[in-house]
Amino acid sequence: MTEVEVLQLLVSPAHRLSGRPADGLPSDPSDERVARAEVRRNLGLVGDRYYARPAHRNAAVTIMSAQNLPLDINPSADLRHTRRNILLSGVHIDSYVGTTIALDCGTGPVLFAVNRPARPCAWMDVTAGPGAQRALRDNGGVRCTPLSDGVITLGPATFYVVSEPDAAG
Repeated sequence: MTEVEVLQLLVSPAHRLSGRPADGLPSDPSDERVARAEVRRNLGLVGDRYYARPAHRNAAVTIMSAQNLPLDINPSADLRHTRRNILLSGVHIDSYVGTTIALDCGTGPVLFAVNRPARPCAWMDVTAGPGAQRALRDNGGVRCTPLSDGVITLGPATFYVVSEPDAAG
């Protein structure tokens, strides 16, 4: 088990980045960062834009390591810029692709299948600043499927691997 900290949570009801990055950012929405997020098995974060969307079931929740925020490009970069859902300190989440992990904020573990890397798109250079897409390559977080219901809250949490990748698969 590893002690980590949930630094930020983002539950965004709308997909804010559409069209071409060269067209610029849409109007700035209200701050979509929250102190608490409800997780539903196989569905995602209640209220989020990817919640219960069949096309996003294997990528309903995106977790990112705080150490990978492109702070050298944008010192105020946060989840609003990267459009990830959970920002963790204390673990390099990108190295856990293929595993099942648990995150326990004190109300019981929430399990996630860590399916694949979250590849940064061209919008990163607009939202976080020029060069952010390249800086986040291989460090942009991971796309996950929640495997249990639960609650994620800001603050200290316990992180552990429930199962390793299947060597045969």
